[in-house]
Amino acid sequence: MIARAALEIESGMTVNLGIGLPTKVIDHLPSHLEVCLHTENGMSGIGPTLPSDRADRNLIDAGGAYVSTVPGSAFFDSVTSFAMVRSGRLDLTMLGAFEVGANGDLANWKIPGKFSPGVGGGIELAQKARRVVVLTTHTDRAGKPKLKTECSLPLTARGCVARIFTDMAVIDVGPEGFELVETAQGVSSADVAAATGAPLRIPNTALPSF
Repeated sequence: MIARAALEIESGMTVNLGIGLPTKVIDHLPSHLEVCLHTENGMSGIGPTLPSDRADRNLIDAGGAYVSTVPGSAFFDSVTSFAMVRSGRLDLTMLGAFEVGANGDLANWKIPGKFSPGVGGGIELAQKARRVVVLTTHTDRAGKPKLKTECSLPLTARGCVARIFTDMAVIDVGPEGFELVETAQGVSSADVAAATGAPLRIPNTALPSF
């Protein structure tokens, strides 16, 4: 799933990788790819994550992982970082999710009754990035669908999600709801439909697998 999501990133893009699964995408990007990775805590031009014994402990991403620099890396305060987000300079953001609605609504910051450190940069990223994609497991730990007709959890942003990468499939959010694009190896279209809590459009042609 993470390796497949990394293929969404193209040379020349400015990309924000959200907390959780998206931060792992960096380790699946080819070294020759010319991309500017951004983190809202104040850095652009992010290199691969490093183990603690090799890391500069002053360099972390928004999720607290140790990161490295690349030629052209820049550091700035959070005001400047969020100004970059709010002014629409991000080509792509990859975010985690608790739920995604069939209309593209995103809920990824709070489950009522459970501790949450706050919404962080999620609202600005989801609203202002030119393209928003989600990386998440297809179901939660109880086996309940995360892709639903409507989100039941507090929303981060409305109608923002364009594509979803899960451990079962790649799914687009189209004008009429969820559309199946690819399936994971060994997973059938019927498997994906059964695990999705909303109608799923399945093309009549054979689907590629990742």
